[in-house]
Amino acid sequence: MSIVTATIIAIAASFIWIGFVLSISFMEAWLKFRAPGINLPLGLGIGKLVFGALNKVEWTLAIIIAIVFLISNQLFLADKALLFFCMLCLLSQSFILLPKLNKRADKIIKGVKLEKTNLHFYYIGVELLKLGCLFYFGIELIHNNLVEI
Repeated sequence: MSIVTATIIAIAASFIWIGFVLSISFMEAWLKFRAPGINLPLGLGIGKLVFGALNKVEWTLAIIIAIVFLISNQLFLADKALLFFCMLCLLSQSFILLPKLNKRADKIIKGVKLEKTNLHFYYIGVELLKLGCLFYFGIELIHNNLVEI
């Protein structure tokens, strides 16, 4: 795979990933509760389904980016650090935050009253960190390879 092809794939995957996160986490997540007839249990059920799908899409895009650069071996050290941090954010969401949020959602859907928690704020914080890294990663790829593209 040529360096140019690898870079274009990685740039596209980075910004597609950003688009998915922005549209789901920062638009769909809160808008669904404003739709007529949507109550908390129904909204949480939809959210579990949508965020589960988003998580799979994110892993797919992250793996595509990683494979492209394993094959082409063309990442600068700073790019590797940014990609690693994006993956670390995704790991924490996938294996710590989402399972905890899903368990809470299941209990609420079943009618259990739970105390308030900051889990959603942690998830949003990690989401913002991941978005910042992804954006910077994509911009760095463009900047570092502009002459070659």
